Amino acid sequence: MNVPCSRGSPRGTSFGSLTIEATRRLTAQRFKQHGLESAGLEARLIVGYALGLDHVALAAQARRLLTTREAAMVAELAERRIGHEPVARIVGRREFWGLSLKLNRATFVPRPETETVVTAALGALGSVSRRTRMLRIADLGTGSGAILLAVQNGLGGEAIAIGTDISLAALACARDNAKAHRLSASFIACDYGAAIEGPIDLIVSNPPYIARHEITTLEPEVRVFDPRSALDGGPDGLDAYRALAQDASRLLARDGAVVVELGYGQAAAVASIFAAAGLVSSAPKSDLSGIPRALVARRWP
Repeated sequence: MNVPCSRGSPRGTSFGSLTIEATRRLTAQRFKQHGLESAGLEARLIVGYALGLDHVALAAQARRLLTTREAAMVAELAERRIGHEPVARIVGRREFWGLSLKLNRATFVPRPETETVVTAALGALGSVSRRTRMLRIADLGTGSGAILLAVQNGLGGEAIAIGTDISLAALACARDNAKAHRLSASFIACDYGAAIEGPIDLIVSNPPYIARHEITTLEPEVRVFDPRSALDGGPDGLDAYRALAQDASRLLARDGAVVVELGYGQAAAVASIFAAAGLVSSAPKSDLSGIPRALVARRWP
């Protein structure tokens, strides 16, 4: 049955008169027309979320016609994406290191490049002595818990995990993610490591590292929809690293390591900040684009 053209649908086209497959293709076409990257993938995710169908079910029901209600939902969600709201915000979840993580407005959307921090962190633990106690890991500014839970999962859950954040809403999200993946972690409301005590074998963090005056130049998906507290690194983008260096100097176990995500071109500056706090950095680890993305530092020998 034909229905009136839904808001956001191309003129003369009704999602309600289309099959699921045709709707997916039409949505992808619209996304391409608006210059959105990964239009095909994002259209599949949007349509699947609107209809409550996974990839397999979308294929199985490809020829089914949308109901009027489903058509309206797809049109509404497509309009939000065309308005630059990230798909992860629309569906409320993001895949990271094989984990499906819940998000909310207080959490930063985990990026694929941040997985470089997880790889570097797990590698750094290879040279940490376990002695007679479990490893202790802390994620300072944990947000959704992405890095902490990825490292914890990579260790098979065999570590004492602590996540801190100044946002209670972010901590609630991180707790939900830990529970969903059956990982044990404690979450504490504080500024970086202010309310925790050492010794910590591994400190990880993806801090805000955008210089304040550059925030207005960011793409709208980031500038409008990510929490400003997760972006604003102060006048030079390095304020968080200064705080982390002091916390790491106080909290790290003798053979412990701190692993932080880097902004573009920040490796030398961050290494210098860490050195002033008594921490020696190794060569930064690059992400898949070849950009130095993760810095590992330890106490001076």
